[in-house]
Amino acid sequence: MKTPTAAAPDQIAIKRALLSVSDKSGLVELGQALAGWGVELISTGGTAKALREAGLAVKDVSDITGFPEMMDGRVKTLHPMVHGGLLSVRDDPEHAAAMRDHGIGAIDLVVVNLYPFAQTVARGADRDEIIENIDIGGPSMVRSAAKNHAYVTIATDPADYAEIIASGGNTSFDMRKRFAAKAFAATAAYDATISSWFAHADQQQLFPDALSMPVRKAEVLRYGENPHQQAALYLPVGPGVRGIAQAKQVQGKELSYNNYNDADAALELVSEFRDGPPTVVIVKHANPCGVATGETLIEAYEAALACDSVSAFGGIIAVNRPLDGKTAEAISEIFTEVVAAPDADEDAKAIFARKKNLRLLLTGDLPDPARPGLSIKSIAGGVLFQSRDNGRLDPIDLKVVTRREPNAQELKDCLFAWTVAKHVKSNAIVYAKGNSTAGIGAGQMNRLESARIAAWKAKDAADKAGWSEPRTIGSAVASDAFFPFADGLLAAVDAGATAVIQPGGSIRDAEVIAAADEAGLAMMFTGMRHFRH
Repeated sequence: MKTPTAAAPDQIAIKRALLSVSDKSGLVELGQALAGWGVELISTGGTAKALREAGLAVKDVSDITGFPEMMDGRVKTLHPMVHGGLLSVRDDPEHAAAMRDHGIGAIDLVVVNLYPFAQTVARGADRDEIIENIDIGGPSMVRSAAKNHAYVTIATDPADYAEIIASGGNTSFDMRKRFAAKAFAATAAYDATISSWFAHADQQQLFPDALSMPVRKAEVLRYGENPHQQAALYLPVGPGVRGIAQAKQVQGKELSYNNYNDADAALELVSEFRDGPPTVVIVKHANPCGVATGETLIEAYEAALACDSVSAFGGIIAVNRPLDGKTAEAISEIFTEVVAAPDADEDAKAIFARKKNLRLLLTGDLPDPARPGLSIKSIAGGVLFQSRDNGRLDPIDLKVVTRREPNAQELKDCLFAWTVAKHVKSNAIVYAKGNSTAGIGAGQMNRLESARIAAWKAKDAADKAGWSEPRTIGSAVASDAFFPFADGLLAAVDAGATAVIQPGGSIRDAEVIAAADEAGLAMMFTGMRHFRH
């Protein structure tokens, strides 16, 4: 194995360049700069055509290799005359002799971006066309040039052409190192995209033996969950992905790690209502503290806020309708970190503009809550993957297990509470009444405490609002998992609930059902659990 016999030179003059790109952004400008420095240009296919049309002298790769492009272009750059010029250690006598003996010319700059595999998949091409858009020669040249960055400059991103032009034709070792790192990241992401397509789309494997996730850094965040932690946002490679990470930020300071995490929780929950009436979700520390629907957004916001106005301070709000001025005015009355909406009218934007630190995110269409996908959690020494919780509850599958069946309003409240409970950290208890949460108990170590906390929050909300009674009176209660004992259910009875929705499946189901019957409750089993840790 050969390595440079001396330290890599700092400055390398570009005398010969090979250009082969699918994305021709900035190509002509770069080619003109190279030609102006007297650089010999070598190219292929459409890239050579674009350069010639700009009046630049270009040699075809076939002129260098002595072989024509063949097999529909599959074989053109895979040749020693190309890779020898890329991989040669310039100050090694044996390499120099091999180049001289075989007439191999050094290549100092490689400009390559790869076949548009992800874009081909995204536009619904058939399998044969997708396979044809797997680049072979391009990644090979990229890797060869990047490996030999001591002498060769590799550019895979049109955004980097300006730096090459600014170099005046002499690239520094630092620049070549940076470009090499970026090039290996580009080929890794490209291969990961292909691997992912083969595993998931072509072979329908949810968990292949090796799992690659093509992502690119979007931004470095100010800090992580705490100030002593570092954080960054990465986005999936390829078109068609949408969510909080793709939202357009209209105003406000930079989003933090916690802002993204909480805003994602709010958007995921409000998306459950994307086809429903105007809905507002208020989230604090990734847990909903108030959710409501109404005839208008302002009505929904006021009901959601009333559920827990204390926790709403400094919270995250998501809505399922374009934001209007009246609702924006109400939101601006308390400190809010982030507001996410499909869109916002000019009145709403103008009102929020007075709040410099409030971030307004416009998401466009809300994500599909039933979409497939994987969720990821890092653990010490490994990574856990699971399919995302996209379980849907069809009311026809509900099983009434008590003597009394729920009336129409109780059924509606049960379904509303169940939808919210899916997005509350376990153990989760949610009381709901009249299209609004009445009390939410989250993240407790036992279900009884969650039920008590939710009821206490409802009583506190009633005291603050001056209501005669908490909204848990006559409410429905949802539990994200079964009641292991009757005590949690009895706490809901004490709070005034009249209907219960829960998965069922406890060895003490009979005891819990008996307690519900004795209290006159209607209770339904879903057969589906929604743990969220």
